[in-house]
Amino acid sequence: MARGRKRKAGKRYPCGKRVRQETEREAMSVALDARGRHYGVSSKRARDERLGSALGRLAFSGLISDLQYQAGVTFAALYRHHNVTVGLPMPSPSSVAGLLINEGIFGASPSEPVLEVIDKVKRRFAEATAALDDCDREHRLSSGRRPTFLVYRVICADEDVRHTDDDDIGNLRVALNALVRVFRLR
Repeated sequence: MARGRKRKAGKRYPCGKRVRQETEREAMSVALDARGRHYGVSSKRARDERLGSALGRLAFSGLISDLQYQAGVTFAALYRHHNVTVGLPMPSPSSVAGLLINEGIFGASPSEPVLEVIDKVKRRFAEATAALDDCDREHRLSSGRRPTFLVYRVICADEDVRHTDDDDIGNLRVALNALVRVFRLR
């Protein structure tokens, strides 16, 4: 007769320890539950990828349009590409390993970007920042924070601004509309 409690069914390692088989649903459930509690959405709506960024949360709550959201996502990709191409650090590295990779110390690609690619990225980034600077000049007398500052905080630094005043959201919309024109989105 076997001593102790009955063995649980399932696959085992050669040493006899059970293999933990965690499904994707189980792995995501903790994150989705936290997202649902934090942002006050149902578990089904918590799967929306837009809830993963400050800009996406603005689009999810309807404070900015889908076109403005796409312009912000395009600018974020351009911002990252520009910083990597020029060799600038990101505003907030997600981890020490990410910092080491971004700085080329560990795991970075050994090849240098082609000069044409560098010029194209610099030109596109200059066009986008010139449009944002024009927004700052045109709206310098408006109340709230500058549009360029808001774009940097929301898109580049991923700072949540959903609970700020309407003037800031309006200035952010103005800047995103300028980016829609620069990137020729429809």
